[in-house]
Amino acid sequence: MSKQHPDAQPRVISLIASATEILHGLGAGSLQVARSHECDYPASVHELPQLTRAKFKVHGATSAEIDRSVKGLLEQGLAVYEVDADRMRDLRPDIILTQDQCEVCAVSLADVEQALCNWTDSRARIVSLRPHTMDDVYTDIEAVAAAIGRPDTGKDLVATMQSRIADIARDVEGRERPKLGFVEWIEPPMSGGHWMPELITIAGGISPFGVSGHNSPWITWDEMATADPDILLVAPCGYDIATSLPEMEALRNNPLFMSLRAVREGRVCVADGNAFFNRPGPRLVESAEILAEILHPDVRTYGHLGEAYVVWPT
Repeated sequence: MSKQHPDAQPRVISLIASATEILHGLGAGSLQVARSHECDYPASVHELPQLTRAKFKVHGATSAEIDRSVKGLLEQGLAVYEVDADRMRDLRPDIILTQDQCEVCAVSLADVEQALCNWTDSRARIVSLRPHTMDDVYTDIEAVAAAIGRPDTGKDLVATMQSRIADIARDVEGRERPKLGFVEWIEPPMSGGHWMPELITIAGGISPFGVSGHNSPWITWDEMATADPDILLVAPCGYDIATSLPEMEALRNNPLFMSLRAVREGRVCVADGNAFFNRPGPRLVESAEILAEILHPDVRTYGHLGEAYVVWPT
């Protein structure tokens, strides 16, 4: 690839959904020339070439089946995703956005480096994101903005997010904090780590599982029953509401789940975990709003009920 002219607009490939959302949040969506199979927001990105695919069955598979497939690949030392290196090279990218946080969640830095290993003529710059806290998310946004030559836009987006987050915290300040059990994966159950305990605190709740900045922890339904949260929020990573609801019905056969106080008292919500909570980008602000709305519905509503989350049973 020839050296990019200083005044030329960079050609960007995003191989992670959160980076695609960051790019568009910066008003730079027109720079994107390709995407991963998981990049689905905004809807316009569906028109872009798709350069990755999962090596396991996703559509129609239960959370338990997906878990077994992914763990089986990792135990064999195999990558979970495939990257179309030839097509990526043909697109002549200047910047490739990826992540080195989780080899299960999306295409990893190692996958991209493997795809580029034979590109002797490439000057493509890899920008790898690794967010674990909200501050890390802000840092990643500014890193993407700097890479595309729009550092001030990155600072403005971060400032806007921080202001909205501060408004949410003020709305619930001084109120009693309910205990919220957050379920990031259904079978086997996992709770939220990384930025999720932080968001729950901002929204006026207490997270009995997970430590801010640390990986999401595997838990058991016994542990959930011991914690016995006031409210249960189910938002599996990569699952929209329609995908989660059948698995919620299967949980009716789990006596530990049915014994939870939140279940008995009708305080269970199912949210779009594909769009919110699990994508470290601009929509984490909306994720905090959803949490505040669920935890403190008498304080302020943000209009997310029925769209971003539903009360279960529906």
